[in-house]
Amino acid sequence: MDGTSRVQRIRHVDFPHITPTIVILLIMGMGSIMSVGFEKAYLMQNNLNLAHSELISTYVYKVGLSGTGAGKTDFSYSTAIGLFNSLMNLLLIVITNTISRRVSETSLW
Repeated sequence: MDGTSRVQRIRHVDFPHITPTIVILLIMGMGSIMSVGFEKAYLMQNNLNLAHSELISTYVYKVGLSGTGAGKTDFSYSTAIGLFNSLMNLLLIVITNTISRRVSETSLW
């Protein structure tokens, strides 16, 4: 450690030690990339911006619980949409984990 600058210590000591943590956080973050904040989007929607601000989570809520999507509540359809959203998140986790395993030694499983 003698004779190294602060940047060299960060580059050769600190960064290699925190890289596995960064990779694990990236993989876990990819699992929630399609789950955007429901509350913020739902509270900001009105009749003027409804066509452009619809998210999967707000659509599932409207179709399944409030009944404003198709005129009546449709639990099975909203459950299928929610399941599709969860499967896409799982697929993103598996793809990111596979890429991480091939590039580095760090992966979830």
